[in-house]
Amino acid sequence: MNTPLLRPRDRQDSNRVSMVELFFDLVFVFAVTQLSHTLLEHLSLEGALQTLLLFLAVWWLWIFTSWVTNWLDPDRIPVRVMLFALMLGGLLLSSSLPQAFSDRGLVFGAVFAAMQVGRTLFVAWATHHHHDILHRNFIRIALWMSASGLLWVLGGLAEGPARVACWISAVAIEYVGPALYFWVPGLGRSRTTEWDIDGHHLAERCALFVIIALGESILVTGSAFAGQAWTMQTMTAFVVAFLGSVAMWWIYFDTGAERASHRIAHSDDPGRQARLAYTYLHLLIIAGVIVSAVADELVLAHPEHFGTNENAAIAAILGGPALYIAGNALFKWVCNDRRTPPLSHLLGLVLLLALAPLAYSHALAPLALGAATTMVLVLVAAWETVSLRRA
Repeated sequence: MNTPLLRPRDRQDSNRVSMVELFFDLVFVFAVTQLSHTLLEHLSLEGALQTLLLFLAVWWLWIFTSWVTNWLDPDRIPVRVMLFALMLGGLLLSSSLPQAFSDRGLVFGAVFAAMQVGRTLFVAWATHHHHDILHRNFIRIALWMSASGLLWVLGGLAEGPARVACWISAVAIEYVGPALYFWVPGLGRSRTTEWDIDGHHLAERCALFVIIALGESILVTGSAFAGQAWTMQTMTAFVVAFLGSVAMWWIYFDTGAERASHRIAHSDDPGRQARLAYTYLHLLIIAGVIVSAVADELVLAHPEHFGTNENAAIAAILGGPALYIAGNALFKWVCNDRRTPPLSHLLGLVLLLALAPLAYSHALAPLALGAATTMVLVLVAAWETVSLRRA
């Protein structure tokens, strides 16, 4: 039975991404920028782990909302109001990211918990008496979110290691939930076959988030270049960074995104594929773009010599492309029933690994190392394109 708040599935354009969804995504342009700047300002192991924790939270907030708008119709006024409320919370959340582990921890924790629990309760209300399966599932999800939400708030009230421990536990609860099918004593668990999503819609939503992250990377590159003296080194670094972004776009969008979208749209169990390929594996892809953006800014700022955090800078320059290639390799492996991940991607990871000894032995300057990683990305993109065109 349909409810006015459910997305219609019988129209030709029912799987399109609506304008209000794109408007909602603008908040996360700010969030991604905040994450990259936070990592750049705290370029250490502790800073990287803290940024990772915040990134896991931001991604989970966005992907859960994308699942929700896969079921609910954004053209309905109550759903739009819910999205606008989430946008307001998202702006407040994003503004607190740089100080989440200091003065604004309670703001981050309380807002995040309110957004997760509030959105879930809204869906449970919207599906009550209209979609029993979804309603029961979102009751289970609300209980899981309430448990993690309590830890988010307690972490915001705590300080130092206690805050970190609470928030790690909260993230663990949120990420384990889908893997355990949101099992609740007395209520049982859901099944992926009950998650009757529109695969094409969710695939497009995730592709748009990749565009958001790549766009933020280009903004960082342009902003950093504009603030530098235009020497031969900085101009070369600028071109290298741009080519790296183009290669990253090519690796994901040339064939991978479309083939995966077609596969999930025609899958017998799209919920299972969406849970693994889009909810979990896209984490690596987005993380790779964010870290690569930080690396590009580091190379633009210090093309000839590393700054004070030399080892951390090298890790970012190598780690960004490695995360991105690994995420795409796993994504394409899962979505296309390959026996192994794409050979081009595996070779790219091997080449990046081979660069590590040269980088840490000071044989390569930052610009040379950045150029080498960009060449690896271009090689992966070119190899896959040629092989697929021939096939």
